[in-house]
Amino acid sequence: MIFSSKKDLFLDLLTSIADNVRDSAQYFVDFKIKSDEDLKEFARKMKAYENKGDKFIHELIIGLNKTFITPLEREDILELANKMDDILDGMEQCASRFEMYNITTPDQYMVQFAGHILEATYEVAESAKLLHKKKLMEIRPHAIKLNDLESVVDDLLRTSIKNLFSVEKDPIKIMQYKELYELLEAISDSTEDVADTLETIIMRNA
Repeated sequence: MIFSSKKDLFLDLLTSIADNVRDSAQYFVDFKIKSDEDLKEFARKMKAYENKGDKFIHELIIGLNKTFITPLEREDILELANKMDDILDGMEQCASRFEMYNITTPDQYMVQFAGHILEATYEVAESAKLLHKKKLMEIRPHAIKLNDLESVVDDLLRTSIKNLFSVEKDPIKIMQYKELYELLEAISDSTEDVADTLETIIMRNA
């Protein structure tokens, strides 16, 4: 389906969703946790980002149900929105685990995971802007970068778990940290899902 020439609600919403994901990842990386109260604030703020994203998704679904002609295939619009929302859901879930397990000092691997995720969300946000501008072929390098980052995170997961089992003796801490590493890796998987959806949109519309 060809792009509509008019300013489009759906492309605006996709851009808003992507920007919210990037902003939440920036907060996720920047917020400094030093106490239990900080953990509560961290989890609360990430939940607020998730709620904001859910409102965008709800608005998009209502719009799709009311609109006959859309700038992209309906399933592609909804798929892209949901895959971006999965990134945000994962970060909110991770923040809630930090609070639940009372982890006030993320280790070096968690910091690295978060940094790669943040970089990926910038690629997602830039892709959404290019989609809004109808510059489809310019999206491809960002999709490739997302795939590359996911491969880096896969390697990081293996390294982090191997190190965890070699240095940590507390079985509870092993369980908690392993879960957090895997949650962070799953967020990266969601960024790759966004890349795959973008590739599908390019193929169908370029």
